[in-house]
Amino acid sequence: MIEKRHRLRLWAPLLPLLLLLAGTYWLNQQVQPLPPADDGSKRHDPDFIVSNFSATTLNEQGTPHFLISARQMVHYPDDDSTHLNDLQLSSLNADRPALHASSKRGEISSKGDEVFLREEVKLVRASSATQSEMTFTTPYLHVIPERDLAETDQALTITDAHSTFSAVGMRFDNNAREIKLLTHVRSQHEIAKN
Repeated sequence: MIEKRHRLRLWAPLLPLLLLLAGTYWLNQQVQPLPPADDGSKRHDPDFIVSNFSATTLNEQGTPHFLISARQMVHYPDDDSTHLNDLQLSSLNADRPALHASSKRGEISSKGDEVFLREEVKLVRASSATQSEMTFTTPYLHVIPERDLAETDQALTITDAHSTFSAVGMRFDNNAREIKLLTHVRSQHEIAKN
């Protein structure tokens, strides 16, 4: 019994220190932020997938103005992005040649007013009475359908019936019927044979 008291006397000065340590640990646990809830809101999972997607925008007269289709469309709610596979776009106007674009992949902006085409991008301006068909190939194309505008900052090749052009960067304004090649422009023209 005497030895038990002796041990208790030896531990008595450490008891307040142990209580202080336990209180500090408890207080630290109380002020820590709660771990984030795993409710799936941080995940990049699609909320819908559409196969063989197709949509048509009409002009004021009720005729088709802009067509878009894809083998697959996937929408992600966390960043409101829409991704397309095997994409086809067409811009139709009665007063100028139709434009048809295609690519392996593409995205539509969250507002739906811009389209970004990637991988094996091909843009074809149909022929008219005064112009031959013109084909543009590039790895990337940014299209603003409502403004009939297409642009790229990547390398591209343009071919028509008699010429081939290469450049880096382009701005194609279909409303103004204007193509502006930005840098490193080279051309090759073949003389028509009669």
